[in-house]
Amino acid sequence: MNTEKVTEHIVNWLKNYAQKANVNGFVVGVSGGIDSAVTSILCAKTGLATLCVEMPIHQAESQVSRAKEHIHKLKSTFKNVSSVKVDLTSTFEDFQKSTPKTNDSSSLNLALANTRARLRMTSLYYFAGIEGLLVAGTGNKVEDFGVGFYTKYGDGGVDLSPIADLLKSEVYELASHLNVIDSIQNAAPTDGLFGDSRTDEDQIGASYEELEWAMKMTASGKTELNFKDRELEVFNIYTRLNRVNQHKMNPIPICIIPNN
Repeated sequence: MNTEKVTEHIVNWLKNYAQKANVNGFVVGVSGGIDSAVTSILCAKTGLATLCVEMPIHQAESQVSRAKEHIHKLKSTFKNVSSVKVDLTSTFEDFQKSTPKTNDSSSLNLALANTRARLRMTSLYYFAGIEGLLVAGTGNKVEDFGVGFYTKYGDGGVDLSPIADLLKSEVYELASHLNVIDSIQNAAPTDGLFGDSRTDEDQIGASYEELEWAMKMTASGKTELNFKDRELEVFNIYTRLNRVNQHKMNPIPICIIPNN
């Protein structure tokens, strides 16, 4: 991948889209992860207003410190970048207290994890509304169109997606080209939605490198009959997640009423 040309292309695409939409710039949720770091730099390079928002909810200190370090570097490099922190921990806890209890701990934990993401989406659109900004998504191609590893109407609720055509490995290439801080480049990917140390690989059961391989195998027409052992396991993980998460990737179904 030609990182310089890809960077220039995305930055121009962002700038043109914002100008046609007659908005002031972008708002980005910065988590301390590689995707939000790359996205926020690309937005900043447009020269348009770029608001970086920290939204911790019982967040691990390592994630918080990485986000702060990244934002500090970004603000010292680009005059058009500003930041704000919205601690949503108490809001999240109030929501938990207000909802009925359930004995299904697995479903409850997932529902609460998705609630965190949706509280953050709501916060980003609050700032977008008062500042005249677009919410820039941070999802990559594997997450958005491969395994659907994001929250519907959470981190999936955005106005535009600048890196959604890049594989995770390509995001890392871009991060290196853009000089993203080492602590972020070296950190294990995590959505940080469960309040513990679990990584994306822990949740999915496969690394992004493996998922990219499975995505390419699927696109080339391969089936489970072509693989065995770990390759078969990864291929099945990918195809299962891709199948069950199609509701995230496809338009919302609309019941069309016949003319007669």
